[in-house]
Amino acid sequence: MVRLFQWLFPHPLLTLLLAVVWTLLQNNVSAGMVVFGVILGIIIPRLTAAWWPERPTGFNMGKMLTYSAMVLWDIIVANLQVAWIVLTRSNANLRPAWIIVPLELRQPEAITVLAGTITLTPGTVSADLSASGHYLLVHVLDTDDPEAEVENIKNRYERRLKEIFR
Repeated sequence: MVRLFQWLFPHPLLTLLLAVVWTLLQNNVSAGMVVFGVILGIIIPRLTAAWWPERPTGFNMGKMLTYSAMVLWDIIVANLQVAWIVLTRSNANLRPAWIIVPLELRQPEAITVLAGTITLTPGTVSADLSASGHYLLVHVLDTDDPEAEVENIKNRYERRLKEIFR
């Protein structure tokens, strides 16, 4: 019975997430849309299971919710900061920089969340991951201290992601 469950639901949290997202994307919530969302939530992870050889282990959902709230706040603040930069500075006065963030994270899922977080936050873009997976190349719109930006990413995001993806 357990093997059947694992075969049917190779990634139960992804199944739940897909079902919820599908339902939320509909203009009206109905039983049919919820059922269809659950069906999609079962079929999509099952069809893509071959490309997920290992499931993430030790995932802390509570800390992920806290992390998500912090990232949403950071996105709001960064939007205001970028708007201020765009409205008050000329292009000649911008101080863009490419920074290399050394990664302590090793799980692909955690690195993906970190790169997504950086890209979602206005003013920064994750541009490349080294072949070894140990360095992330990030473009910063405006900074006077690139080393401080690296430390901010490591302390604010990577440290928390290490706690989430144990």
